[in-house]
Amino acid sequence: MTSTNTDGMNIKFGPFEVTKQVFLTTPHSYGLVNLKPLLPGHILICPLKPHRRLLDLSPAETTDLFTTVQLVQKVLAKLYFPDPTDLSSGSFTVALQDGADAGQTIPHVHVHIIPRRKGDMGETADEIYVKLSGEEANVGGALWDREHGRPQPAGRMPSIEDAERNLQTMEQMIEEADKYKSVLGEMGVGSAKAGERL
Repeated sequence: MTSTNTDGMNIKFGPFEVTKQVFLTTPHSYGLVNLKPLLPGHILICPLKPHRRLLDLSPAETTDLFTTVQLVQKVLAKLYFPDPTDLSSGSFTVALQDGADAGQTIPHVHVHIIPRRKGDMGETADEIYVKLSGEEANVGGALWDREHGRPQPAGRMPSIEDAERNLQTMEQMIEEADKYKSVLGEMGVGSAKAGERL
């Protein structure tokens, strides 16, 4: 039941409808183009059920989630590694922020997959973790901004500077999702209708 076709589906990331950004569904998971990618190819893998914490997933959901992470790593390597035929020509940051105190801004388990290349974050590869926990990767804040407007704190503090935010348009996200669907098709993951076996 792995498919690149989301016709007739209504897929949510927390409270937000994201079906047009989804490029892959499996029995328990989906792949989602990121609204605020830190680097090209930064995507999210989420369980279909909106579990808040990793420990809330069943063994079948956990297995499916990380099997989907591995499948999508192969897709991203084909598109973003210096040598698409050599998995050792690039790297990945794979991160899961499990709870608000770990930086999770949408209460829905999600795994970040970020293709990496030498020097992509300057001198230190660990800078990605600073960015993952900062405003640059605040997917939750960006979704609130896009959908309803971010809740504003009371008090006299100045608002957060949004000049460096890199929000993709819906058109850009759909185009990116189509690119991933194409590579999945080349890998034998077809576009059967949602719910049909491939």
